[in-house]
Amino acid sequence: MKSLRRKLMAFEKHIGNYLLPSGIEIFERGWLSANNVLLFGEEDISLVDSGYCAHQQMTVDLVTNELQEQGLNKLNKVVNTHLHSDHCGGNAALSEVFDCEIWIPEAEAIAVRDWDENLLSFEELGQECPRFTHHAILVPGEEIILGSYRWQILAAPGHDNHSVMLYQEQHQILISADALWEEGFGVIFPELWGEGGFEEVAQTLELIEGLPVALVIPGHGKPFTDVRKSIETAKSRLDYLSSDPDRNARHGAKVLLKYKLLEWRSLEMPKVKQWIAGTPVLQNIRKQLNMSAEDFQVWLVEALVKSNAAFIQKDCLVNIA
Repeated sequence: MKSLRRKLMAFEKHIGNYLLPSGIEIFERGWLSANNVLLFGEEDISLVDSGYCAHQQMTVDLVTNELQEQGLNKLNKVVNTHLHSDHCGGNAALSEVFDCEIWIPEAEAIAVRDWDENLLSFEELGQECPRFTHHAILVPGEEIILGSYRWQILAAPGHDNHSVMLYQEQHQILISADALWEEGFGVIFPELWGEGGFEEVAQTLELIEGLPVALVIPGHGKPFTDVRKSIETAKSRLDYLSSDPDRNARHGAKVLLKYKLLEWRSLEMPKVKQWIAGTPVLQNIRKQLNMSAEDFQVWLVEALVKSNAAFIQKDCLVNIA
């Protein structure tokens, strides 16, 4: 135990003016895979979120290498803030390698148990996730031990109405998932299939605003400390999107295609159009915008190109990093 304690003490680092407590490692992954947070304790080692399935070996390697650096070889559990594919796509691989438990939000338990594609978002969003089994649930209002610290489980509806955040009161750390980024938040998906989302985002932002938070570890992007500024940015963004539902729909469509293009890197236009036509939520958006299938496909590709997120070359849609 003394050896592990010495290693954990050497683990401290600064994020801005904030000294990250020992025993917390943040893997900033980009946009295809959500950030991962690895937490070390003498009795528990946990990982929050596991990235996208296309990066599952990278996730396993990141965790394995860091454990070896700490002189460890086990992972007790993986905790998912929500079950979008970029946050849980590495669950199956990590479970196989480490024989660890998988913890998911309470509201997703039946869908995961039955692997119900109508309730899970992967098919709806045109994404993939290897099947996994969960062992325990995250209940808002309860607490969980992650590494050396006790964390509060907070409901965070809006981006995903089953999502949770994790809050460490002693060190004022919030693992916000996609409820709050430094410059916004994740797509408000429930609005795209007819559920409420705008008011839920507002409620979640109010919850965050009422907490003493010194550091936010978001689902994407770097950790940040100017929480007030980020909340103001998020509220402005919410006002912009909620003032015109079609605006939110168009934004969601572009994000989904861009996300898939991050995985493809380059894909022939006929296959791009086939994916658009076969993705249920995009067809919901198309109907909301009152566009024909052909017009919607043309508009969506052109919108990505006009925003300098992609270009067309030799009848292929190519990603711009």
